[in-house]
Amino acid sequence: MPRFSYIALDARGAEKSGLLDAPDVKQVAAILKGQGLFPTDVSSATRVAPGLRTGFSERAPNKPVQPVRQSLGGGGRPGSTTEKATSSGLQLRLPFLRMVGAKELAVSTRQLATLLQAGMPLLRGLEVLARQERNQGFRRVIEALAEAIKSGGTLSEAMAQHPRVFDRLYVNMVKAGEAGGVLDVVLDRLAHFQEKNLQLKGKITAAMVYPLIVMAVAVLILCGLLVFVVPKFKQIFADLLKGAPLPPLTQFVLTVSDAVKNHYLVALGVGVALWFAVQAFRRTPAGARLLDTWTVKLPLFGQLFLKAIIARFGRTLGTLLSSGVPILPALLITRDTCGNTRIADAITEVHDRVKEGAPVARPLEATQVFPPMVTSMIDVGEHTGQLPEMLGKVADIYEDEVDNAVAGLSSLIEPILILFLALVVGTIVIALFLPIIRIVQLLT
Repeated sequence: MPRFSYIALDARGAEKSGLLDAPDVKQVAAILKGQGLFPTDVSSATRVAPGLRTGFSERAPNKPVQPVRQSLGGGGRPGSTTEKATSSGLQLRLPFLRMVGAKELAVSTRQLATLLQAGMPLLRGLEVLARQERNQGFRRVIEALAEAIKSGGTLSEAMAQHPRVFDRLYVNMVKAGEAGGVLDVVLDRLAHFQEKNLQLKGKITAAMVYPLIVMAVAVLILCGLLVFVVPKFKQIFADLLKGAPLPPLTQFVLTVSDAVKNHYLVALGVGVALWFAVQAFRRTPAGARLLDTWTVKLPLFGQLFLKAIIARFGRTLGTLLSSGVPILPALLITRDTCGNTRIADAITEVHDRVKEGAPVARPLEATQVFPPMVTSMIDVGEHTGQLPEMLGKVADIYEDEVDNAVAGLSSLIEPILILFLALVVGTIVIALFLPIIRIVQLLT
């Protein structure tokens, strides 16, 4: 019986290696999963040339690398095959590509999952996707994935060569699907995860777009008044008042008008410099932590952002766990994709405590970042052995909360913005009418 060497992670994320006798690679993966291990690399125990990394593939001794037909692409169904063999460190990095949109990736993932569930081999599915893809950059990426499969590589290894398109979460879930022979199921979960994530981002964007548009219109109106209207009144006041002092409010508006009209390039330069300074500050660990903490404490929007982050946390961690990724690697991936440094620090603390043997709920509660309802639901999920399902329910609940928050903000922000605009324009109008009243008094 063939012998295989393996590298795997245990439930605490510690790496283990060894040898196993089994008929093929899939049996090795099944044995390791039965022992509570997550295989990351399985190869023939025979000597392999330096520089070759096999990764869930097998190779006959003393023979050239040849594609081996394995029943994997259709989630273990008979007749569903894909080509797998030793990967030879293929360099799949391509020239600069137009960034692949999240929607494009979600649609392609859904299509590939559907093709595999219908029994189509993985290689054939990738070729079908490449032919119908309109984004030339993404098409070249899919074609590169197909070429890697033809050359004997695995899909997860090929995807790892394109980090701008496939992030760590995507690659690790695909690797878990390959190890368990349920690639179609994992891709279906990935597509569902991406679709939910897009919906959540759309809701946040909808909540932000309206106030930003109103603010932009207010700024344009204000600049138009200060640059074109107020200077004409300045000349009128100078002629009619004959040196008499202007009211303080009027003098302030005229000073601001002069600054905007005569030094707008300086103001624009200061604004651009300030924007770059904030971006540079955000790239520092202390800056990112400060700004992310401030973001979730913003009036009106802070709770919306926090609920969206919690929903993403539940959806990401639940999807990873249900796909067979161990808890410790799943926590690290969730930390890297949560999008908020404050939440990432909390997840790091949870990871360290879980690595020591603690359950997830207690250290999560100790961080005092997540609401009690979240930690209570996770605690119930751990005690009932349904943690992935409970995390999915947490995500569903907080996505509904985001819906309600967006609806509430829409009804609250509109009168606030109208009041703000009326206040700004009204201040300018009053400032211009005060000298006119004095002029009328002088004339009478």
